[in-house]
Amino acid sequence: MEESRTRRHPSVTGAFGRWWEERRRATPLTVTPVSFADLHQWHFAPEGGDLVHATGGFFAVAGMRRYEADGTVRDQPVISQPEIGMLGILVKRFGGVPHALMQAKAEPGNVGSVQLSPTVQATRSNYTRVHRGHGTRHLEHFSGDRRGRVLVDSLQSEQGAWFWRKRNRNVLVETTAEVADHPDYRWVELDELRRLLRTDHLVNMDARSVLGTAPLFRPPPDSDDPFVRALARSYAESPAGHDDEQEVRTWLNDAKSRCASHARLLPLSGIDGWTRTDGEIGDDDGTAFRIIAVHVTATGREVPGWSQPLLAPRSESVATFLVREIDGTLHLLVQARAEPGLHDLLELAPTVHRHHPGEAPGPFDALAESADPARVRYDARHSEEGGRFHRAITRHRVIDVGAEVPVDVPESYRWLTVHQLRTLARQGYYVNVEARSLLACLHSLW
Repeated sequence: MEESRTRRHPSVTGAFGRWWEERRRATPLTVTPVSFADLHQWHFAPEGGDLVHATGGFFAVAGMRRYEADGTVRDQPVISQPEIGMLGILVKRFGGVPHALMQAKAEPGNVGSVQLSPTVQATRSNYTRVHRGHGTRHLEHFSGDRRGRVLVDSLQSEQGAWFWRKRNRNVLVETTAEVADHPDYRWVELDELRRLLRTDHLVNMDARSVLGTAPLFRPPPDSDDPFVRALARSYAESPAGHDDEQEVRTWLNDAKSRCASHARLLPLSGIDGWTRTDGEIGDDDGTAFRIIAVHVTATGREVPGWSQPLLAPRSESVATFLVREIDGTLHLLVQARAEPGLHDLLELAPTVHRHHPGEAPGPFDALAESADPARVRYDARHSEEGGRFHRAITRHRVIDVGAEVPVDVPESYRWLTVHQLRTLARQGYYVNVEARSLLACLHSLW
């Protein structure tokens, strides 16, 4: 058995490393837990008890009732944010080599505070300046007359377990225009950027979401490593004999038609199984998450300080792709998974996808957890969106299972190439955020 390719904690060195440490020191952010009564401009609405902002913008914490296929009914708080945000990465070629303009951005829920973020990462409330602070830098390169060549532009869902039908616009734009310099931004060569994805808590969720659909990454087809050669074939056009896109979409639509679970919003004050205290709203069985209140002071943000609620998971999430070669081409095992807050109810997810230990296990969970370390091709912990979630961590893994998992799998699972999954992802509402994040991580495997 060959040596594991897991690279959990590579050092961040060189010119990028020096810039990164400088920005971490220059953009301090302090997060202090407070009571709900001390949240500035936030209050529980008199009718229904939802936790809302005084402007009516940003987001709200509402209630959601889930009706499961087995007849179980579960309530929970959910983040309701109907506006569409912008996640945009700007690409420019220097000496013919593509670079991405990345931002060192601090968020209150991030592990380590500052993480590498898209060029533009802003909600509509932010870029329309509801907060009355500074404007969103570089937004002009993604709209209007100054917009460059659009490589990717799709509406994508976010965490369906915690958001209610949340959508963001994921955009990748290549420009030839002059772009103003700023200390918080750096042009990063794409080859370096993909290697940075090996480091825990460095590249944030929003950047991973955009990079997961980016058409600019391709493994070397002549690699000495058989795994990388199989991966390169998976990135390329799918060979004859593989399912076409329409067949995969039909399979997914069949799964949606069979799905008997659904959900609806209800007033936050009307949910069962949750208790509100002065400083948190928590599930009574202590397995899922809490809603907490914090005050934030920041340097380099649109405003120097603010208050907000955050969703704080009680445990680490798991997202794992099981992979194997089929006819010389690497395939990923995906599942059609329903989550109550998704815009279209059900999307393609990693083979193993679990938010907390209390969730019912899937058919491949035990295999993923007991895998031979030599088969683990990728293993890193990444933060989820730090503007809404407090220290939400997902362990991302890619495990080469070989013939241990057969080609024939349960009806809700399917083997797809990277090319097939990325093509679906660029269309929106087909591939969930955890799977898009893992697609980005695949770029680091050569």
